[in-house]
Amino acid sequence: MATTALEDKTQQEDTAYEYPVEIEESGPAARKVRVTIPRERIEAYAEEAMGGIRADAALPGFRRGKAPRHVIQKRFGKVLKDQVQQDLLRESYQQALERNELAPVGEPEFDDPDNMKLPDAGDFIYSFTVEVQPEVTLPSMEGLKVRKPKVTINDEHVQQALANLREQQGSLMPVEDRGVQEKDYLIADVDVKQGEETIAHQHDAQLISRPGRIAGIEVQDFVSRVEGMRPGEERTLEIEIPAGNPNEKIAGKTISIAIRLKDIKALALAEIDEAFLESLGFANQQELLDALREQMVERVDNDIRHAMRRQVQEYLIANTKLDLPRRLTERQTDRVVNRRTVNLLMRGMPREQVQANMEQIRQGAVAEGIRELTLAFVLSKVASERQIDVSDAEINGQVALLALDNNQRPEALRQRMESDGSLANLYVQLREQKALDALLAEATIEEFEPTPEEEAQTIESAASGESQATEDVT
Repeated sequence: MATTALEDKTQQEDTAYEYPVEIEESGPAARKVRVTIPRERIEAYAEEAMGGIRADAALPGFRRGKAPRHVIQKRFGKVLKDQVQQDLLRESYQQALERNELAPVGEPEFDDPDNMKLPDAGDFIYSFTVEVQPEVTLPSMEGLKVRKPKVTINDEHVQQALANLREQQGSLMPVEDRGVQEKDYLIADVDVKQGEETIAHQHDAQLISRPGRIAGIEVQDFVSRVEGMRPGEERTLEIEIPAGNPNEKIAGKTISIAIRLKDIKALALAEIDEAFLESLGFANQQELLDALREQMVERVDNDIRHAMRRQVQEYLIANTKLDLPRRLTERQTDRVVNRRTVNLLMRGMPREQVQANMEQIRQGAVAEGIRELTLAFVLSKVASERQIDVSDAEINGQVALLALDNNQRPEALRQRMESDGSLANLYVQLREQKALDALLAEATIEEFEPTPEEEAQTIESAASGESQATEDVT
């Protein structure tokens, strides 16, 4: 709809009007802003709003647009005043940010918000504190050196990947004539105690006879501890918990894990026959081996690139000092605490233990939150200086990969990500990755021969299909 000359004039006046603003520092990356809305601005805005209501109002006994001013005031006075206040606050707040180049990183904190009301006389003055993006001075990249391990995939590694694939595609078979052996799948009732106190209990727990965790407790010699057990048998494992364990309640103490075995199943490896190959889309075993080699090379490359990105991140963090906003840091700490809590629960730690160690969890989360925020601001600065951006095609490509992994339609997944805000997070994530890769291109790369243990860990990860790399760069 075209605007009238009067509307154009009003818009121009609004654009030209400048509210008096005073700004002062209020802590790290925070500004205290004081805005004045002069009385003449309030009256002009109210008069314009009154004219709009009067022109459209249809009141009993009066033709549309002909109701007297005092009748309009009586009928719509409170609504009118509230609307004028909202409009003036929104306009003056936005102008205060834009004209003073303030980039908020959170919601403003208004002073005495319950009493922010238009006065009947005089100016309307309000103030707020807003946290802004901190000033970032990037370190010199001349000293950036990144180490890159030399890892080569050979036939033995591919055979290891094939063996892992046979395990993944295998079937669980009942065991009746022997006790527990390595890699058996067990069903058992588990009780974890510290002295006489039961810390955790799980009925029909599913365990695998291999090094791992039980109720969040590391048991590296689990295979030897349960070897030979038969259904109906019970064993109690005494575990010395290291003093540095995050669970303060059991740190440095001895706990017992009672296991009542109910059932044993052995994993029968899948046979590499014609039907198996056809189910995976391969004409013969050599095609499968070639594909496994290609996947391993890709995973190793991804892991190495991830490790190199991590080195760049550590260089940036070590050589950049930022004054981070206080409230933003607190919010980030809360997010880290929530993430750590979920991880502990998923690893089997009872909720009561997690709650009992919340203070210790939070202490570690503070440093992690500061690290993540520092990295986010620094990489944003890198991307801005180097004019790094992410195209729609790049975002759509990543969404398509995510949709494929989750068996969803790409357009449906993108729509959901747009609605829940995760698409914006994906953009930031991809932009940060491109910023890191740009810095990698400028770094001095030093290749080295990894130790046998380091190489074995990388190969094992690639052969199992569980890449060590993560796409979350912060």
